[in-house]
Amino acid sequence: MANILISLLLTTLSIHLIASVGAVYDIVDFGAKSDGQTDSANALLSAWNAACQSTSPATIYVPNGKFLVGHVTFMGPCANNKINVQTYGTFVAPSNYANFGSAGEWIVFDKVVGLSVYGGTFDGSGSGLWACKASGGSCPDGTTSMTFRNSKDVLISGLTSLNSELYHIVIDNCDGVTVQSVKISAPGNSPNTDGIHVQGSNGVTVTGASIQTGDDCVSIGPGTTNLWIELVSCGPGHGISIGSLGKGYNERGVQNVTVKTTVFTGTENGLRIKTWGRPSDTFVQGVVFEHAVMQNVQNPIIIDQNYCPDNKDCPDQSSGVRISQVTYTDIHGSSASKVAVKFDCSPTNPCSGIELQNIKLTYSGAQPAEASCTHAGGTTAGFIIPRIVEISSATVEKYINKIKLTLKEKKSSQ
Repeated sequence: MANILISLLLTTLSIHLIASVGAVYDIVDFGAKSDGQTDSANALLSAWNAACQSTSPATIYVPNGKFLVGHVTFMGPCANNKINVQTYGTFVAPSNYANFGSAGEWIVFDKVVGLSVYGGTFDGSGSGLWACKASGGSCPDGTTSMTFRNSKDVLISGLTSLNSELYHIVIDNCDGVTVQSVKISAPGNSPNTDGIHVQGSNGVTVTGASIQTGDDCVSIGPGTTNLWIELVSCGPGHGISIGSLGKGYNERGVQNVTVKTTVFTGTENGLRIKTWGRPSDTFVQGVVFEHAVMQNVQNPIIIDQNYCPDNKDCPDQSSGVRISQVTYTDIHGSSASKVAVKFDCSPTNPCSGIELQNIKLTYSGAQPAEASCTHAGGTTAGFIIPRIVEISSATVEKYINKIKLTLKEKKSSQ
């Protein structure tokens, strides 16, 4: 399956750029310089303003070359609902991270309907900030390379994102976004360089992505609904993660997420759900993980409801996040740790409706792989390796109390 997926990814990752439609605005005509030294942010903004004010479809054209670009925000709404940004060249962020100040973002699209971003390379020049963090110096959090916010009907296709200081691509409070045929790359030791982060958004599709990074390949934040992820190669990185959730009490829940046909290579995690161990009113519901290959993955399948990075200032309380209706089907490969399947759920809000079918995970060491299951209830079908035999006492007690209540009601009705 791994070879088939890689072949599909190579096919999918070929860049297909559409023909320009309507008016075409070449950023060079607005003063952009392809010397990699002159900041072309103002030229880009001028081209954007012209395209945004056009009443007919418009294309912003970026030719071959290297364009230095500082922080820039492309604001909508626009006079038309079809703007294409077609890039053949490379955008490079300033190498001195101090140039961004407290902006926290490099390239932003906000309040745009009908946007398509095709091709190009976006180099976040993150190595300077990573070195600062590694030395323990006083460093800013960093800058997200590309942010799509408050937008609708967005297509992101065929682009390459390199060396982001922080997250590579963030989709925030959007509706109807497709990310296809993208390549994301940063070193495995680059901190907090999530590949694609989705939050507060509905109807997002990610398909045909090759992601190598220092954090989650895909991270799924509060308020994400109807998310589809397919044909993704992940590694190095921290896997595909729902969460972390529950750091704040009133976060929105995550619902209807499908992750299918994925390959994880040498990652810290494979398929993960992570929540903080503190009171919360949020939830995770309706998640499907299927057709995944694990290659020497530290935690192939994991639900961690005691999430606390670096084990610093941990709340050490019971997680209030309710996790239910999570399905794992056709997950196989090798685990780098003995515990290949770990469900560490909340004692006060046990995981429910966990379904596993046809799971085969082997430990790369000499001993068989194991499973650990705490405060989780559900069903298994087909072959399950490692065997999952534990059901938490909290779940058992819940079922016993339900049976007792039913018997009591029947007795009182007689």
